[in-house]
Amino acid sequence: MVILNTEVETEKKPDYPWEEAAYCVCSRVLEQEGFPYDGEVELLLTTPEEIRAMNREHRDTDRVTDVLSFPMLDYEEGPADFSVVEGMELMYEDPETGAIMLGDIVINLDRVREQAESYGHSELREFAFLVAHSMLHLCGYDHMTPEEAAVMEEKQDQVLRAIGITREASTEEQIRSLHQYRQQLNREV
Repeated sequence: MVILNTEVETEKKPDYPWEEAAYCVCSRVLEQEGFPYDGEVELLLTTPEEIRAMNREHRDTDRVTDVLSFPMLDYEEGPADFSVVEGMELMYEDPETGAIMLGDIVINLDRVREQAESYGHSELREFAFLVAHSMLHLCGYDHMTPEEAAVMEEKQDQVLRAIGITREASTEEQIRSLHQYRQQLNREV
């Protein structure tokens, strides 16, 4: 199960089911990667100015970006090696929920809109892609080499296909698929 804590710092919220999309994507990534615990993720939707300030502060990069990821776990043995948590649950556990804190995702909503238009797909698809991308970072994946990038791209595609958010599908079809996937998750709980 995923506990998703959300905060919106923008005046205009998305006009698609962004919370449901984020929940479904986060759940699917953790299932796909075999995360054996309940996970907790913080999701912040923000402005270009705020994400630029965070990028400057945390990455020494003074520019606007689409998404930032702040993982809580240290993957010493490689991506998705969740054995780092074994015996250290109290260090990573949220005492209020008992879930393992995976980290924070920060998404620039203006970039979601711009990139969706640029790539010719829905804002929902772009948003879901950025959540999947960031969740994989929270699971220890990176894209510093072409090989790492190829692994992340394949995993992102697998997640989005599994929940029915593809470039080819209309926004309405994507929303229907999301609802169906969420119902499936609810039955599994």
